[in-house]
Amino acid sequence: MSQPTLPSSGAPAGDTGTVTRQQWKWSALAGMASYLDAGSIVALGAGLSQFQQRFGLSNGAVGALGAIGPNAIGCAVGAFIGGWLGDKLGRKKIFQYDLIVYALGILCIALARNPEMLFLGTFVVGLAVGVDIPTSLALVGELAPAKARGKLLGFTQVAWCLGPTIVLWLALALTPLKLWGIRIVFLHLFAVAIITWALRRGLAESARWKEAVKETIDARHRVRALFSGKNLRALVWTATIYLFWNLAAGTAGFFNPYIISTLHAGSQAASVALGSAGFIIMMIVTVTVFMKFSDRDFATRKRLWGIGAIMQIVAYGLFLVLPFTIPVIIANIVLFTAGASLAGEAFYKVFSQELFPTMLRGTAQGFTFGAARIILGFWSFYVPMLASAGIGKVAALLTLFLLISGAVGYFFMPDTSGKSLEQIEIERA
Repeated sequence: MSQPTLPSSGAPAGDTGTVTRQQWKWSALAGMASYLDAGSIVALGAGLSQFQQRFGLSNGAVGALGAIGPNAIGCAVGAFIGGWLGDKLGRKKIFQYDLIVYALGILCIALARNPEMLFLGTFVVGLAVGVDIPTSLALVGELAPAKARGKLLGFTQVAWCLGPTIVLWLALALTPLKLWGIRIVFLHLFAVAIITWALRRGLAESARWKEAVKETIDARHRVRALFSGKNLRALVWTATIYLFWNLAAGTAGFFNPYIISTLHAGSQAASVALGSAGFIIMMIVTVTVFMKFSDRDFATRKRLWGIGAIMQIVAYGLFLVLPFTIPVIIANIVLFTAGASLAGEAFYKVFSQELFPTMLRGTAQGFTFGAARIILGFWSFYVPMLASAGIGKVAALLTLFLLISGAVGYFFMPDTSGKSLEQIEIERA
């Protein structure tokens, strides 16, 4: 079945896989949600030890801060709400305004004068990021050509890498300013959010959503359909691969600088530099491998996932047999970030758009994204305490989590490559 011609909203007119200039532009603007999401997570991670010293936070408070923000529970609450509202009210109505809330939360962190301001801003930022992510990704998935869906959703992952890279380099350059340097990093995120909000005002609504909403039934029936049959199986599968992968990725993104500094494996500046190198590697592999090959065919998708999963398992397995030193940390970062480009969030984004009907697409991703971030939030409470006793326990658990995600992703991967969203929906009906 060929992909239908849709109105001039950036939606594809055929199955050639050719991406128009407008589709690149709209994907970039929607993908800025990933820039701001990952940027805020890593900014908090880079400034964690500074905030801890400034406000006298205990290890438990540090864990709580990681748990309520964009890395976890705050984001989860936003994702549950935002995904459902995006299906109910439209993609544009949601992500057009949530960045204002994000900007206010970032400003609260940047100007924090006490722990209360820091915690409030962190939760608000998480909430806004959670609202934006499932809605923005649904838009990208719906405007992408069938044979370039992986390419455009992979492009949003480049933004997810670029945000932390810029944040970490800023943090490194501003290290002599200590806490004031971290405040400037957050002000940069404030500026990016306001600029992105202004540029997004020119986006049109998803053509696929406008078509689907004409045939809508009662919203309660739509949501109920998510928890039965093939929708339920798709929900469990996407939730499993993302949850267990995200436990490792969230720990690395938020806590790596903190763990390296706390365990005296390197200076704060060294930990920031190592973290940024990891995101650069992920960005390069995403552009040169994932975006190039993820739409080729089903066999290629499985091959990419299998290679990436093995690399990530080995990355954390190293800490079980080798000392926690800079060379071993470098090996871990190279293997994990390169592997995560092939068996991680990028493919989760692709399958979350392909496996669910239009009127459930945002709700489904909001649910799986939110569930993963909630569990990551609880995990975040314990990471500082586990890490303070050494890297062994954390590494063993992360290796197990990556093994689960890798195996489930590889052996139960559905064949949706190169098919239009309409064709996939018909086949799965």
